[in-house]
Amino acid sequence: MFETFGFEELTAPQAAVYFALVIGVAFGALAQITRFCFRRAIVGEDRRQATGVWLTALAVAVLGTQAAVSAELITFADHRFMAADLPVLAIVAGGLLFGIGMVLTRGCVSRLTVLTGSGNLRAALVLVVFAVIAHATLKGVLAPVRTTLAQVTVPLETATLPGSPLIWAALIAVAALAFALRSGNRIGALLGAALIGALVPLAWVGTGYVLLDEFDPIALESLSFTAPAADTLFWGIASTSISANFGVGLLGGVLVGALLAALLRGQFQWQSFETARQTGRYLTGAALMGVGGVLAGGCTVGAGLSGIPTLSISAILAIASIAAGGWLAGRVLSASSSGSAAASTTPPLQPAE
Repeated sequence: MFETFGFEELTAPQAAVYFALVIGVAFGALAQITRFCFRRAIVGEDRRQATGVWLTALAVAVLGTQAAVSAELITFADHRFMAADLPVLAIVAGGLLFGIGMVLTRGCVSRLTVLTGSGNLRAALVLVVFAVIAHATLKGVLAPVRTTLAQVTVPLETATLPGSPLIWAALIAVAALAFALRSGNRIGALLGAALIGALVPLAWVGTGYVLLDEFDPIALESLSFTAPAADTLFWGIASTSISANFGVGLLGGVLVGALLAALLRGQFQWQSFETARQTGRYLTGAALMGVGGVLAGGCTVGAGLSGIPTLSISAILAIASIAAGGWLAGRVLSASSSGSAAASTTPPLQPAE
């Protein structure tokens, strides 16, 4: 469709960067306002409210994405989520590692990107380390780990949930909204979450239909943070040799959107590490998420918020594994903190999100 616009100088890949920038700004601002975070939904003190926000976004994302598929605007037939052989070991191991890492860093990658825009230097360092490790797992010294684990596969008759996609979309959306409406959130928070969810099908349709150019094709993409973080790192150090892509625009937009929202709401605040032990914990978590995000095929947004709406079995397995890893890490840290508190009258330092 893109060629019908008649642009003489702007190509589809270039337009994708600007489009992603707009999507990213919207996500960054909305996520900063709603405190959108999957980790909080798993181990946060306000789990019910955080889950309600996340599920509201998911409901809108599922309905919008499957509506676009039904209207034949997009198709996921050739997308990586639809691989006939499921790399089950890589996905489960990666999901568990990512879930543990996000608990150690007190935020998944999308939340840490938003926090970076809000002045959190802990989150900024985690984001950089995450990008380095993710890139090393994709194309560097850790790539053999990825390729070895990916060889353990399970053949699938269908890569998606069996049955009618529209029925599955309706069931997921109804269940998600039923919980969200009873989560104790204010209507404003749920509306903000719904807008976040709407960005998912908007991005799918934008890259898969509006910007479709048979002579200069781009990848079908939506919200994600693992590959974009690695791409942004590589582009940042070699921009004279490679061009920016959708992921670079998305990550940059999220930082800008979060920064603007934080400044306008008076919530921008410089924050840093308090102890060496805290620094080590965050860096460990960053490394685990870097490896895990690549193995699992995405983060809580890429495999979760954007992946589940495709009804892909691999995406559902990934987000379930991430949730399991986060829950296990939360239980271990909670037990460790309880033991430390019993042995000492000085309460342990709890890093702020």
